[in-house]
Amino acid sequence: MSQQTSTKPAFRTSTKATRAQKRAPWILLAPFLALFVLTFIIPIISALFQSFTTVDRKGLFGEDGVTGRFAGFDNYVTALNDSGFVASIGRMLLFGIVQVPIMIIACTILALLLESASARWPGFFRAVYFMPYGVPGVIATILWSFLYVPGLSPIVSLLQSMGLQPDFLGANSVLWSIANIVTWTYTGYNMLIIVAQLKSIPGEVYEAAKMDGAGPFQVAWRIQIPLIAPALVLTTVFSIIGTLQLFAEPQILSTVAPAIDTEYTPNYAAYTNAFAFNEYGVASAQAVIIALAAFILSFAFLALTNRPPKDERDQRKRSRRDGQEARRAIQTRGAAVRTVTNQADPGLPANGRVATIEGTER
Repeated sequence: MSQQTSTKPAFRTSTKATRAQKRAPWILLAPFLALFVLTFIIPIISALFQSFTTVDRKGLFGEDGVTGRFAGFDNYVTALNDSGFVASIGRMLLFGIVQVPIMIIACTILALLLESASARWPGFFRAVYFMPYGVPGVIATILWSFLYVPGLSPIVSLLQSMGLQPDFLGANSVLWSIANIVTWTYTGYNMLIIVAQLKSIPGEVYEAAKMDGAGPFQVAWRIQIPLIAPALVLTTVFSIIGTLQLFAEPQILSTVAPAIDTEYTPNYAAYTNAFAFNEYGVASAQAVIIALAAFILSFAFLALTNRPPKDERDQRKRSRRDGQEARRAIQTRGAAVRTVTNQADPGLPANGRVATIEGTER
């Protein structure tokens, strides 16, 4: 009985199909890439270029002509010598040290409460807590300004009836009044990011914890919080960047709070230089400094949170130390072998190589 061997025809992909498959992703990405370049890359390049230029005006208002020239790092020197701008950066660092941890703790607690098994109407409360984020920052600041101004605020009137004299817009308290507005606005947004991370935890993890006798607090502290660490890092980085970009709240409150000047925040200072004094080069330099400060702070936070555990760091140190000792031992052995060789044959050059024994050159 003879067996017939059937061979399947080999299919060859055409060159046109291969080229079309390679072009398809770029065609689909083209609209996004075009918008990304126009709205992100080009403005960054323009700001960098403008930060190294300056404008010379002839006449009191430039009526006799305006000429631009390369200024080098003069704009950066001017920005860093501006005491108001430097003070605004320090003010925002203090703002971030206090406000960001409070907001992250608040949104984490809200997310854990809403995702607990005993929570009632979690969807309704998620919408309620997220609602302030839907209010534009300008509108939110105007609403809160009515609650800060004496004579208009029911909160101030109530506290005054109790014998207290609150001053939410004073020089020592207006920064924390702004922090309250920012916390009220963005806590719900960050809460949703953490809730999304909580929903990705498998249910088997909770069942195993219950079988081991873990209570709600132990589940939250030992299981949920470690597993939502990436979401906490993400929200913290966003908050750090947003802190240095604070602008709308102090600008609106400046109309009712004399303590807020035109350089109260770094972004407000850059805006003032650009549109009040027409110093676009200095404003661009300040914007670049703000971006660098946000990058450095975010990178430092990520480096701190992504550090390996102490045991792993100690093991890496021991491995490096052992490697260095091994290299020193090999170098010492090679030097000893060369010394013995030179003594045995004085005519041999010091760096000569006559043989190799067990991988050691001499």
